[in-house]
Amino acid sequence: MKQNNYLQQVSDNETTEILKQLASVISDGTKGDVVEFGCYRGDTSLLLQRVLTRDFADCEKNLWIYDSFEGLPARSAEDASVAGDAFSAGELSVTKREVVERFKKAGLRVPRVRKGFFADLDSSAESTDLPSEICFAFLDGDLYSSIKTSFELVTPRLAAGGVIIVHDYNNPQLPGSARAVDEWLRAHPDFQLERKETLAIIH
Repeated sequence: MKQNNYLQQVSDNETTEILKQLASVISDGTKGDVVEFGCYRGDTSLLLQRVLTRDFADCEKNLWIYDSFEGLPARSAEDASVAGDAFSAGELSVTKREVVERFKKAGLRVPRVRKGFFADLDSSAESTDLPSEICFAFLDGDLYSSIKTSFELVTPRLAAGGVIIVHDYNNPQLPGSARAVDEWLRAHPDFQLERKETLAIIH
């Protein structure tokens, strides 16, 4: 299957912003671990781990990454877009082993990797699928249901001063991402939204 890689790319400017926000959260002493929902090949994951283990060598935060490793689920009505009609279920698949090997090759600590669709994660308080507290969350699930579920998993665990960043907020190919963000913001009016390219940065 031909991969529509344009949809997954995080631009250089976006990457810089993501890492800047993470560094700020760590410097501020915000409690909790770092999570990424939708890691694909692990490009952003590697950079997040590098910040945690090299830029802040004394940082005790863990990185947790989540992906189905089976490609994307089917789109819902909220994802309907003429621009994204070629984007189909099963696209953007990669194996968990490939991602883990990239960390080893880079000489970085392997994060806690959870394989499965987000909706299948155990969200109970005693679950080991998720950290008990989250300081920084990068949501890159592309589709409405994935982003919505990511919010549901992160919100109860988000520490005071924590930051959530959602990719593809202004991407016409993936309108479900923006719909999920906007719904969440309406239900959580105390949070503020900042836009940077296709990033929704939520404080």
